[in-house]
Amino acid sequence: MTEPQNNNNFQPPQDNVPPPPPGPQFQQQPGFQPPPYQQQPLSPQDERTWSLLAHIGTIVLGFIAPLVVLLVQGEKSPMVRAHSVESLNFQITVTIGYVISSILMFVIIGIFTFFALWIAALVFAILATIAASKGLPYKYPFALRLVR
Repeated sequence: MTEPQNNNNFQPPQDNVPPPPPGPQFQQQPGFQPPPYQQQPLSPQDERTWSLLAHIGTIVLGFIAPLVVLLVQGEKSPMVRAHSVESLNFQITVTIGYVISSILMFVIIGIFTFFALWIAALVFAILATIAASKGLPYKYPFALRLVR
C-alpha cells in the first residue's frame, strides 16, 4: 500500500485582490487630537418653531413640552432657552395652582378656581405662542421664576 501524501502547502484560490500594504494601516500622529464637536446653531425659522412648541405643547403635555424643548434645543439657541424656561416656570406655577384648587374643591370654590386657572393658562399659552411665532420675547404675567 502507498501512503497518502500530506500537502501542507495548500492555499485556497484568491480573487485577484492585492494584499494590504505592510505595516500599520492607521497611525495617529503624535500630539493629534480630533477637533471638538461643535453644535450647529439653529436657523431663525427653527428658533421660532422650537420656541412656539415650548408654549403650544403645554396645552396637551403640560410642563413636559417646555422641559423637552429646553433639554433638546436649549443649548443651541438663547431664544429657545428663554422661551422654554419661561414656559416651564409658568407651567410649574399652574401645576401648583391646580393642586391648590383640587384641595379647595372640598369647599366648592376650588371648582371655580380650577376652571379659571385652566382658561388663564390656555389664553396665556396662546398669547405666548403668537409672540414666539413672531420671534418676540414673552413674559407670563404671573409665574414663579424657579428655573433660571
